[in-house]
Amino acid sequence: MPISPGSLARLLRLIVVTDRRLADPGDVTEIVAEALQAGALAVQLREKAQPPREVLPLARRLRADTRRHGALFFVNDRLDLALAAEADGVHLGPDDLPVRATRELAPPGFLIGYSADEVDKARLAVRDGADYIGCGTVYPTATKRDAGRVTGIEGLRTVARAINAPVVGIGGVTPARAPAVVAAGAAGCAAIGAVMAAANPRRAVADFLRAAKHGARQP
Repeated sequence: MPISPGSLARLLRLIVVTDRRLADPGDVTEIVAEALQAGALAVQLREKAQPPREVLPLARRLRADTRRHGALFFVNDRLDLALAAEADGVHLGPDDLPVRATRELAPPGFLIGYSADEVDKARLAVRDGADYIGCGTVYPTATKRDAGRVTGIEGLRTVARAINAPVVGIGGVTPARAPAVVAAGAAGCAAIGAVMAAANPRRAVADFLRAAKHGARQP
């Protein structure tokens, strides 16, 4: 059954994005488990370097864990891997399969996220079938090696006001910055290093969720 935009926005309050390099010496599955226990309702598996064959067991493990907690599970970039793992959706970037082609191939109810920091690109993605937009880099970050230019809070606000779909702020977002991200009109935040490299991932997620809720109450 399709998820309404309102329900999707609630589930996207925080997307925990995996990074095995930042998790080291910890384990991605253990950190995700802590995040889910703390209330995270969306997880994105991001594996840029590993072949899909090697990533699939991890994807299926995270799919099982997120399903047990009632959380969404996305795979970054790879529609084939997302479908093989029975993920809820895929998150695409400009170099990946186009949104329209992905929508044509995906089953009903499958969610598509798209990275865009410009209004025209965000509108086109939504028109072609994207369910939400990941917008950033909001703040400077060294976590995403492929991060683009810093758009800032104003850039995020401009995109959020221009499209009729949830927007998630990504790039350098911490619990301290989450209220400003949500107050700018974003449904929530995507966090990589702030959770993956945290000394206490469970506390980091709880801080994010609390901070994002506070931001949503701001005028």
